[in-house]
Amino acid sequence: MSTFVLATANPDKATEMREILAPLGVELLARPDHVADVDETEDTLEGNALLKARALVEATGRAAIADDTGLFVDALGGRPGVHSARYAGEEASYADNVDRLLSELASVEAPRTARFVTAIVVAYPGGDWFGVEGVLEGTITTSPRGGGGFGYDPVFSPSDEDGRTLAQMTPEQKNAVSHRGRALRALAEKLGAE
Repeated sequence: MSTFVLATANPDKATEMREILAPLGVELLARPDHVADVDETEDTLEGNALLKARALVEATGRAAIADDTGLFVDALGGRPGVHSARYAGEEASYADNVDRLLSELASVEAPRTARFVTAIVVAYPGGDWFGVEGVLEGTITTSPRGGGGFGYDPVFSPSDEDGRTLAQMTPEQKNAVSHRGRALRALAEKLGAE
């Protein structure tokens, strides 16, 4: 079993990541409370994930896993992209971000194509690191549907599924198709090949 410190402080992401990685032989230790939030100043998902992973390595002396996820909407020129978590402001809730997205897309006809992209970085003491990526193509619905998931899940309908949003799926169904699930399985495969 491989063990890493998890950089995210988002409990929803942490739960999802543990559910996917535990059966694949990867244990994630909780981010220590004393570690401050890392300013995501890079202009790519991988760059932000690397900042977070290196900060955790420096704070703990252990190998760390960090992720960054963005929703890229074609009709908005790729926005919110790397700013997805803070799209409606620094202290925005999930609902605030969804409301802003739907407001900006109000006059956009279907198909409202978009993709979720997750970049995951593993960083080691000594400076070595590598990254993987997971992508999920889909469309943005006209209103939220479903009570599961988090973030933009209630308005994201994956292309290869049956029209449900990610928030209408069980956690197991979502993890099987999601961008984060795809990235985490690629990560486990890469770790197994090392």
